[in-house]
Amino acid sequence: MKQIGYSEKVMEHFMNPRNVGVIENPDGYGKVGNPVCGDLMEIFIKVLDDKIEDIKFRTFGCGSAIAVSSMITEMAKGKSLDEAMKISRKDVADELGGLPPQKMHCSNLGADALHEAIKSYWVKIGKLKQEDITKDESHEGDACPAQ
Repeated sequence: MKQIGYSEKVMEHFMNPRNVGVIENPDGYGKVGNPVCGDLMEIFIKVLDDKIEDIKFRTFGCGSAIAVSSMITEMAKGKSLDEAMKISRKDVADELGGLPPQKMHCSNLGADALHEAIKSYWVKIGKLKQEDITKDESHEGDACPAQ
């Protein structure tokens, strides 16, 4: 049953989001936002043996942003950091059964926040240097029409 162009899976993750919250002293932390629509996502990860042992999110945004945050945490939990870095924006949207075109930018934020959290962990352990990280700003300026 689609409601307002949203798949049942999107509605389920919006109504019953998984992994909501904050991890105190996370191993990795990512925060991204879209200045056009005001969506803001934070992802916190705990890493054990190079795998995402625990992951939580805090999101300020529309239903799609919340559903995307919930789904990305489910997709990344238990994966190696390298595997989690390969989760793309399209993967998240596909896993949710699609998003309305005007909400696709929300899937960008989820993948970007996850990648930022992993990169921050890699900086912490010395695998990456802070200056080697380029923030992916390709979602900036995406329209977020009021629905």
